[in-house]
Amino acid sequence: MQDIEPYYSWRHMYISAEDELSPFFGREYSEFEYSNTVYNYYIHPQWDDFGSTTLYMKVIFADYDQQYAIIEFIGEWNDAINNDIMMLKRDIIDEMIAQGIRYFILVGENVLNFHASDDCYYQEWFDDIEDGWIAAVNFRQHVLQEFSRANIDFYLMYGGELDELKWRTYNPNHLFSTVEGVISHRLA
Repeated sequence: MQDIEPYYSWRHMYISAEDELSPFFGREYSEFEYSNTVYNYYIHPQWDDFGSTTLYMKVIFADYDQQYAIIEFIGEWNDAINNDIMMLKRDIIDEMIAQGIRYFILVGENVLNFHASDDCYYQEWFDDIEDGWIAAVNFRQHVLQEFSRANIDFYLMYGGELDELKWRTYNPNHLFSTVEGVISHRLA
């Protein structure tokens, strides 16, 4: 797992630690000291810790003019024990919403498991973005099934094209336009 880095091909366009509006502004990283773990396996030090002991993230792009952010995750999303969604919502998402972000693309191909609790924070997140949306891209099928069992599918858009999107082949604006097109088509 230590070899799985957050997507870095857009770093010439955006680095969250250099973005004054980012919750991770000013954060410093080591390429050599591995300290965070998932299942007792060290993960690459470029992943951002937001308070969870099992789930880490990276804001790989944010565009405040178009009001969207692309966030990649790694680990186990555990709302049942760790209340990951509460920490994510309170410490990261609320700050991003305050800066005008209304559209969230969550990349989850490295999310290994999901354990649900209730859907209150997902509902709050959905309500806070008014006409915005939250799209889950490339999450594993068993994770999506758990989302559905927990009724989180009321708040997150996933499935179909979003489950097998080759997002790394896009630039950020093209990815946003593509996801927005899929969601607009579904809502029409």
